[in-house]
Amino acid sequence: MTHKNKDKAHIVIIGGGFAGLTALHNLQHILGNHAAITLIDANSNSVNRPTMPEVAFTGKPASHALFPLNHAVNSRNSVFHQGRVKKIEPELNQVLLEDGNSLNYDYLLVAPGAVHDYDAVEGLDEFGYSVCDEVHASHLWEALQNFKGGNIVIGSAPTKQGTRVKAPILKAACEGPIGEAMFMLDFFMKKHHLRDKSTIKIFSPAEIFFEDVGPKVHKAFESLLEEAGISVATNKEISRVYADHVEFSDGSQWESDFTIVLPPHAAPDFIRDSGLGDEAGWMPTDNSMQHLDHGNIFAAGDCNALSQPKLGHIAAMQGKIAASKIALELGEKVEVPEFKPEVFCIMNRGGHEATLILTDTLYGGTRDIVTSGALPHLMKWSFDNYVGYTHGHLPPEWSEDIMKKLLEHL
Repeated sequence: MTHKNKDKAHIVIIGGGFAGLTALHNLQHILGNHAAITLIDANSNSVNRPTMPEVAFTGKPASHALFPLNHAVNSRNSVFHQGRVKKIEPELNQVLLEDGNSLNYDYLLVAPGAVHDYDAVEGLDEFGYSVCDEVHASHLWEALQNFKGGNIVIGSAPTKQGTRVKAPILKAACEGPIGEAMFMLDFFMKKHHLRDKSTIKIFSPAEIFFEDVGPKVHKAFESLLEEAGISVATNKEISRVYADHVEFSDGSQWESDFTIVLPPHAAPDFIRDSGLGDEAGWMPTDNSMQHLDHGNIFAAGDCNALSQPKLGHIAAMQGKIAASKIALELGEKVEVPEFKPEVFCIMNRGGHEATLILTDTLYGGTRDIVTSGALPHLMKWSFDNYVGYTHGHLPPEWSEDIMKKLLEHL
């Protein structure tokens, strides 16, 4: 399979999440009809993953977090191809698909996200729950309807990272969903008069819970945890989930009637099989998202070794950078944005309350902002609805710039 117009450069994007769609939209804007773009994804729909806790703890239909990729992609000289990638042949500039088809490319952007390795935690699929995708989040909501109170355990399994790029060393891929899970579950239990019959205990594989934020955020969360009566234990690596308890690698056990675990994140197998990953499977790139060994291959989002933590905000940032660098390589006069990672997320806490975090202390910066209340909840609601309504477009940059300036004055 080849693109029809051989006079145009052919750009192939693997993945229809935040990174892939951001790159697509930027390439469409910069290049217009000067290139042909094909976006490949194994699924017909893109998933707005930040809404999964709402599916799990409020019963929001998973379908509300999906939008069809053919509507998002098929425009302005771009086409969507549904297929699962088997392997990349970098020497042949070719992507091989499991259905036997192949696509030739001039430039390739790899942005499939990360794999949630549920099998890595024994007993998780049988006795536990998670919030990482629409299937597991929906299953959690169904199980919650029959829960009558008891011991609740929530936490993250450790994720491995390689050493080819200079990135922060983190034990957990991202603990933001843990924050949403514990507070939204606390709200749910209170609403259904089950909180006094229940305990909520959090475990983290890291030395510090929320290791990617600064002291101001930590102090704010300590108050929220104390107010909610939620306890936290660190340096705890889960090894197995049972029907009535969990077991950790240090041999300790906690009683648990309802266990929620974020499994390890892993790079898709095709990256390793193609010889494009580091020792942990992640794609090593420079700060322009260009692969360290292959000049016409780029990576953005969770599969990129620089993505620490695995966060949608960083994925979108990398998608824009990769698109700009590809356009520059194609001769366009465009400035490639500097890669300045930051942790920016909004965690719902149940009802109309949410907590917004904006911090860059993990990367040597001084910004460390946290604010809670109804406004962050409204902001997250607005973001989710905008992404869904526009089929994957992010809000305009000027709106984010204004918001950050306002936050700095809090």
